Amino acid sequence: MIIDTHCHFDLYPNPKEIINELEKLGIITIGMTNLPSHFKMGYPHIKNLKKIRLALGLHPLMASSHSQELPHFMKYIDYTSYIGEIGLDFSKDGIATKSIQIDSFEKILQAVSNKQKIISIHSRGAEKEVLQMLQKYKIENAIFHWYTGGLKLIDEIVSLGYYLSVNTAMIKSINGQKIINRIPKKYILTESDGPFIKHNNRVVKSSDISIVIDYLNKVFKSQQMEKKIVDNFMNLIKKIK
Repeated sequence: MIIDTHCHFDLYPNPKEIINELEKLGIITIGMTNLPSHFKMGYPHIKNLKKIRLALGLHPLMASSHSQELPHFMKYIDYTSYIGEIGLDFSKDGIATKSIQIDSFEKILQAVSNKQKIISIHSRGAEKEVLQMLQKYKIENAIFHWYTGGLKLIDEIVSLGYYLSVNTAMIKSINGQKIINRIPKKYILTESDGPFIKHNNRVVKSSDISIVIDYLNKVFKSQQMEKKIVDNFMNLIKKIK
């Protein structure tokens, strides 16, 4: 069984075809949204599906929309057990809106701190700040999506019981490989981050996670990593039941 903990299926050219294919293939998929208005549009299409869930998001790189979208985030917060994509981005793409991002992220974490949610985190260039804020608001269930920060910080992330999800782009880069090698088996999950990644000159699909599984089998000298990923995800699910 393939687990895709971070996929933007609403941003593919044909979202309905994508979710129908995922459901047919039996791929457990958590669909991210970048804004609550996107969640509102997508929710009716997935609410009766068995394998697909939709997360409520407020992407840090969409900070210009945060003030108008944040009230809607609070409105839909109890519609789903999944929150994402949220977080901070202090790269050159996001640094100009740093203060807005921090304010929005803080309000979201406050709102979910006493709720049973699983959060998918964007942390580019702001890994330490994100971790500090998760601790401040006593967030228990978080997945660091496509982590690109320092290796030593991974030890602190997993010591707090947080997971890291890996994708096809990470297994191709030296830095990504180093990060994967640092993650303990019990805290690793898989993601596609489609449609933002290409594989063999085509947009990646959730089914391409099988390539990541093959890589993890080699890294961990195991043929059981698909089962391990499923076990890890189920252990995370149990925490919100």
